[in-house]
Amino acid sequence: MRLTIVHPCIGRRPGQSYIRTWQMEPLPAATLAGLTPKDVEIRFYDDRMESIPYDEPTDLVALSVETYTAKRAYQIATEYRRRKVPVVMGGFHASLCPEEVTRYAESVVCGEAERIWPQVIDDARHGCLQKLYQQTGRPSLSGLRPNRAIFRGKRYLPIGLVEAGRGCHFKCEFCAVQTVFNSNQTRRPIDEILEEIRTLKNEKKLFFFVDDNITSNLAEAKEFFRALIPLNIRWVSQSSINAAHDDEFLELLVRSGCQGVLIGFESLNPANLRKMNKSFNTMRGGFEQALANLRRHRVRVYGTFVFGYDGDTPESFGETVEFAQRHALYIAAFNHLTPFPGTPLYQRLQAEDRLLYEAWWLDDNYSYNKIPFRPIGMTPEALQKNCLAARRKFYSWPSILKRSCDQVNRDNWFMWRNFYLINGLHRNDVSLRDHYPLGDESWQGQLLLAQ
Repeated sequence: MRLTIVHPCIGRRPGQSYIRTWQMEPLPAATLAGLTPKDVEIRFYDDRMESIPYDEPTDLVALSVETYTAKRAYQIATEYRRRKVPVVMGGFHASLCPEEVTRYAESVVCGEAERIWPQVIDDARHGCLQKLYQQTGRPSLSGLRPNRAIFRGKRYLPIGLVEAGRGCHFKCEFCAVQTVFNSNQTRRPIDEILEEIRTLKNEKKLFFFVDDNITSNLAEAKEFFRALIPLNIRWVSQSSINAAHDDEFLELLVRSGCQGVLIGFESLNPANLRKMNKSFNTMRGGFEQALANLRRHRVRVYGTFVFGYDGDTPESFGETVEFAQRHALYIAAFNHLTPFPGTPLYQRLQAEDRLLYEAWWLDDNYSYNKIPFRPIGMTPEALQKNCLAARRKFYSWPSILKRSCDQVNRDNWFMWRNFYLINGLHRNDVSLRDHYPLGDESWQGQLLLAQ
């Protein structure tokens, strides 16, 4: 049996290279390849950096679909299905919108694939694919063996992606993670994570633990960090801000090789945080105290902020950029609020009749960074314009140079040397992302609907 795994891009403009900061190894593809029986011949194509050979013989095509890549995934599926090749889709968007995804594929995997992927392959062998495979309950992550051989010969960013856990205990209104995983977290056995890291250590200078929130369970996180210390690696991950108030945690974080954490500050407005269900961001002295604790331990911060909640005004953007610059954040994101399907936010905005598109991710009038809903404090156009201006100001050369001189950002030669490269990449991407198309603009034809 021949299996073709395709990682779809968000979109494509003819004659323009794909955005470089979006080109990390697609770990879900390697995980799926690792779950596939050994006697299946696997081919992998990354739509972000290579052409897909649609006419190459294959028996089954698998695509992992995110909301931003859904339109392009359906274009790819149409090409294969026109050639009478069955397509199976899974991923976050398949779990959020199973009824939609089933219109564009022979089969859909809803939920996590660990328990049911072998059955999907067996059914495909025998020509009896089911329309929907529904994962029930949380699978054990023991025994995961991502097959990174599929990445050979492809030019990804030099970061090793490793999954230590999946899900998050928090219930943030806008977050699709809490919808898909029902506000729970599952962690992999520590010894299996360590073994995976050992196999990659000689080729990767920096690791990214792709966990939705590596600090969701502080006790388990501390145990993991203790086990990491002897490996002497450099790593980054995503963390909730409550962990910044635990000194033992911060000490272990640094000793285990952490070079920085992504923290969702989201908003400086306490009313907005309450609306998001993120009031825990203001605990124990709030952002100022949390950042002081992180600075004391020399932990670099990638701060993310979101605009478009009801308490935001045009003045919110400048205040937030000033906050990010004053605290010398290593990098930062200034994004507009995005209502992902299936989230409490989407349901609320839909009930308030504030959505501008029935399904923004498929609408031909929508493009990346456009606002898919009606904000309260400004027009959609003003929200988009102010987000873009915030990025430009934070990634201006004076801002980059000033932040590079910060004691924490220059404390480590490796991270200081890469500071300019990383900030330069984000600076270049500021304008490239605006109005970026969802789907391939040059693709011709109509999406093929399933029977």
